[in-house]
Amino acid sequence: MGMLKEFKEFAMRGNLVDIAVAFVMGASFGKIVTSFVDGIVMPIIGTLTGGVDFSDKVIVLKDAVAEVKDAAGTVVTKAADAVTIKYGLFITNLFDFIVVAFAVFLVIKAINRMKKAEPAAAPAPPPGPTESEKLLAEIRDSLKKV
Repeated sequence: MGMLKEFKEFAMRGNLVDIAVAFVMGASFGKIVTSFVDGIVMPIIGTLTGGVDFSDKVIVLKDAVAEVKDAAGTVVTKAADAVTIKYGLFITNLFDFIVVAFAVFLVIKAINRMKKAEPAAAPAPPPGPTESEKLLAEIRDSLKKV
């Protein structure tokens, strides 16, 4: 039973709960950013670049091969997909990253502004005279009177 209690204390610490909430929010934010980039940013960029649709931009390294059958219907050569480099998808994901990085930058900047500048610690006052210094001062003052 002790281990269960210890785990509950660990799981309910503020930092762990904050991280879990941030993870869920980050995943949701990622979907929003992907939707924003795919639905708004990339069509605008496509229009600015002359109607280019980046979603289907690829470099074909090896063409697809169709399945070949003989007269009896036996497969002689199996079908093979084309081998491609999907650079359009890379460009879209790069824009996703830039949008997320900029949003995180803005959040961090706002947090830093909200933080109050910690006041500089005032220097410690000099220590007062010790008992022996006080006694010597009294003796000095008494000798001046004589």
